[in-house]
Amino acid sequence: QRTIRTASRRQFENKVPEKQKLFQEDNGIPVHLKDGVADAFLYRTTMILTVGRTTYAIYQLAMASLPKKRG
Repeated sequence: QRTIRTASRRQFENKVPEKQKLFQEDNGIPVHLKDGVADAFLYRTTMILTVGRTTYAIYQLAMASLPKKRG
């Protein structure tokens, strides 16, 4: 039987204190954008997709509510 080795695990640096300092800093930036460019990109992408899909849903509801033209 093999025993489980715990000594061979990789040791990762604890970055929690650094992140706490970053996110608790009072610099006027919203918390969802404090981590930098990646956060801003994800936020803008999410907003664009949300607005686009909401617009499309409203358009589809409007088209479904109007009678079809017989031609």
